[in-house]
Amino acid sequence: MMEKALTYEAAYKELAQIAKDIENEAVTVDVLAEKVKRASELITLCQSKLRATETEVNKIIAQMEQGGEAKR
Repeated sequence: MMEKALTYEAAYKELAQIAKDIENEAVTVDVLAEKVKRASELITLCQSKLRATETEVNKIIAQMEQGGEAKR
């Protein structure tokens, strides 16, 4: 289950740590599936936050462009 208050930075940091642990073979076979599942959740969260940010930035840019055209 993903936490609603988890920031992009915190999710990315946790994801990077999971990847590092797996690369360094610090994850036992017993917890590997759990770590991969958590990584999948974190990737989904990060992608969602990036898409939402892109949408918001595009809206702001469009509003700025419309405001600039109205002044002409």
